[in-house]
Amino acid sequence: MEPKSGSAVDTGMKQLQRLMTFLFNPPLTAPRSAMIMRLMVGGVFLSEGILKFVYPNQGVGRFTKLGIPMPELTADFIGGLEIVGGILLIAGLFTRVIAVPFIIEMVVAILTTKVALYLGTSPLPLPPALPKVGFWAVMHETRSDYAQILTSVFLLIVGPGSWSLDALLQRRREARIARQSSEDLQLRPGSAKALARDLPRAQAGI
Repeated sequence: MEPKSGSAVDTGMKQLQRLMTFLFNPPLTAPRSAMIMRLMVGGVFLSEGILKFVYPNQGVGRFTKLGIPMPELTADFIGGLEIVGGILLIAGLFTRVIAVPFIIEMVVAILTTKVALYLGTSPLPLPPALPKVGFWAVMHETRSDYAQILTSVFLLIVGPGSWSLDALLQRRREARIARQSSEDLQLRPGSAKALARDLPRAQAGI
């Protein structure tokens, strides 16, 4: 039984490692135009996060009406997440990492606000224009949620693109690794650089 348990742990660790690699080492093959998507979704999250602190009815007041537990703490957490995450998306830093909680947030937003809107039982004010309840009211009110979630999914799949801080950091890592590999190769026994280094030592020992 112990080998099976160890094998399960090893499998779990490998899966976790693959997940971490997926999140923190995104491909840089996405076109530069992916920056436009980052600016769009990141800008909306950033502005909405700020609004949650500036206008209480958009933050704690809204969360209280929806019956969300600990509305003050939750509103501040979500607002902070949107501000920090929005900046990260705009900069293209940890793009895949921040896309995950944003996707979850948008799904929760749809479930907590739009289902009640469809049923006509939403505690929030009804939309100012017709239709006020039902399918088309939901379609109208979810236009921002729909755009945000699909853009976040897009960035999760393709990565941040070459115009991003993720790309800049990865290029620097690759250059550092290449430089280190070149130095190691030059210092191998028998190489010209190694001989030049060791010759004075050998002469001193004579």
